[in-house]
Amino acid sequence: MKPRTSDIEKAAGVLRAGGLVALPTETVYGLGANAEDPAAVSRIFQVKGRPPTHPLIVHIGGAEQLDDWVQEVPATARLLAGHFWPGPLTLVLRRGRRVPLEATGGLETVAVRVPNHPVALGLLSAFGGGVTAPSANRFGSVSPTTADDVRAELGDAVDFVLDGGPCEVGVESTIVDATGEIPTILRPGGVTREDLEALLECSLAVPGTSHIRVPGQHPSHYAPRAQVVLVDPEKVVAEAERAQELGHRVGVLLPAAFAGAEVKAHVVVAVPGSMAAYARGLYGFLRELDQQGCDLIVASLPAEEGLGLAIANRLRRAAGPRPTV
Repeated sequence: MKPRTSDIEKAAGVLRAGGLVALPTETVYGLGANAEDPAAVSRIFQVKGRPPTHPLIVHIGGAEQLDDWVQEVPATARLLAGHFWPGPLTLVLRRGRRVPLEATGGLETVAVRVPNHPVALGLLSAFGGGVTAPSANRFGSVSPTTADDVRAELGDAVDFVLDGGPCEVGVESTIVDATGEIPTILRPGGVTREDLEALLECSLAVPGTSHIRVPGQHPSHYAPRAQVVLVDPEKVVAEAERAQELGHRVGVLLPAAFAGAEVKAHVVVAVPGSMAAYARGLYGFLRELDQQGCDLIVASLPAEEGLGLAIANRLRRAAGPRPTV
């Protein structure tokens, strides 16, 4: 879907006036504000109910603008930006003077990326500055991948919704700490660990916690209203039917290996065999199960390779601190 040029210009005007714009990216829809306007940035936290210590990502229009927003760009960061931007990769670097502390959660580091979506890039060009944009949903809930998701979640709290159609990637960007000598993956996402390692010719750690706060690290995140229970793939059917018998309205994310299996549950969603298709549809599946009135969702983790690592990360966060069965 291609919005009218007038819509992009209107959205840019809203940003200049200190308003909030929901904008499409290739990952999820973001809730955008002028990155250099502390009051507008603070309003993002108010609308989302997001803790003010939880940093935001600054979106810029091209890799050539990176030096305008950070103190220094190490050679490794320059290499990553040159190869993966525009795209679903966020780099954490030392904060430049243009970035207010309100956008970084008080940290002296800032997360920056160039989105790979023509509408987002068109808006950034028309606006002429950086845009802070976390996912356009209430803090901790399921991220939106369509404009309708944003409207249903945030309503009139957003000044303008720029509709760019469904998001192509469907999970958030990969966040890489590029401040040190060896980069670290702080959040798996749309750029795979394998692709990063192939470019850098080294292994990258994916620690469960980090001294640098970044989006998506909260113990419960990307969560539907229904409780999410994670089990081994071969236990999904049995666990779903047991919970249904106990009186739950059960939703099932049925692994591709068990496609066609009959499951006694309230709603069954067949998971695609392609990890790209699964990632693209994940948040939509979770929203659908909520809309169908499920109070419990039974799912399993995919193999943690390629985009499967990002999907597993999102499902673990959706399940919260509850242990895997």
